[in-house]
Order: sequence, then C-alpha cells, then structure tokens
Amino acid sequence: MPRTQTDAQQRILAIADDLFYREGIRAIGVDTIIAKSEVAKTTLYRYFPSKDDLVVAYLEGRNQRFWELFEAVVHQHPGQPKPQLLAIFVWMDELLSSDDSHGCPFLMVASEFPEPDYPGHQVAITHKQKMRDRMTELAELAGIRQAQELSAALLMLVDGAFAERRLFKQHNNGVSLAKAAATMIAAYEIGL
Repeated sequence: MPRTQTDAQQRILAIADDLFYREGIRAIGVDTIIAKSEVAKTTLYRYFPSKDDLVVAYLEGRNQRFWELFEAVVHQHPGQPKPQLLAIFVWMDELLSSDDSHGCPFLMVASEFPEPDYPGHQVAITHKQKMRDRMTELAELAGIRQAQELSAALLMLVDGAFAERRLFKQHNNGVSLAKAAATMIAAYEIGL
C-alpha cells in the first residue's frame, strides 16, 4: 500500500470502518462496501486484495487512533504515573459513553474470528498485549509491585466495560469504569 492514501482508498476505509464497527465483519460484504464507497470492484481489490486485508487495515487504523488518544491522555500528567493510569479510565468512560461507541473493535473481531491465525485476530492480540504492557509500565512507575497482575486485571475490567457497551448499547450501568479502576489500583498499592 502506498504511503499516502488516495481519495478512493480513504473512502473505502472510512465506509468499511463505519460498517464493520457498527454491524460486524461477517455482516458486511465487500459488495456493500463497494456500493457505499462508490468505487469499482477493481479499485477496492487494487488497494485491498482480500476482505481480510481490508479488515486488517480497518483494525490498524483503529489501533493508530486509539494509541494517539491514549498517549495524549497520559501526557496530560507528565511525570505522574498514577494520575496517568487513572486518567486512562476517565477517558475510557467518556469514550464508552459516546453515542458513537459500539464496543471494542478488537474484541469484536476476535470473537467473530476466534481462529488465532486469522490476520485480524493477530492484530487484536497485538493491540491488547500492548495495552497490558503499557499499563504495566505505568503501574511499575507508580511503585506497584504486582504491576503485571494489576494490568491484567485492569484489562479484564476494560474489556468487560467494552463488552457491556456492545451488549446493552449503553455504558455505566451505575458503575464508573474510572471508579472501579481506581479501587483496583488502590488495592494493589497496599499490596493486595
């Protein structure tokens, strides 16, 4: 794929992003994406030789946007690892409360395609591992001894919140993700 995207390529990705995220990968066929993006079939296949390639490009775009926002939140509290960690969950509460939120695209792809060798599943695993690693790093910097265990628990908390959002079409059924994460972090600070 060329470094700069063409208008057609951007249009295809934007349509695929919207449809895949709202409806799921299996529910959306290539013909629907072609029709909605108003490109020829040959144009789509020039940029994305298979639907799997389009799924990977969709997830890579989501991944890039996620990490840009994640790091922007972390950088709002320079040199303060605990506030950085806590801020992530405040941001995720906002993200999950948005009308545009339909859950976690990585979990959605992994559940639709549970085969570990499926390319989209691999992107999802890489995303989740990076998230766990980044939270481990912040927890270690905050002086939490069981940082890996905490980050694994926090990731389960996040994934549960995203699954709830997808399942119930709403977030925060009386429980703030930020409050639950803060409680968990405090428990690990005192040596759970």
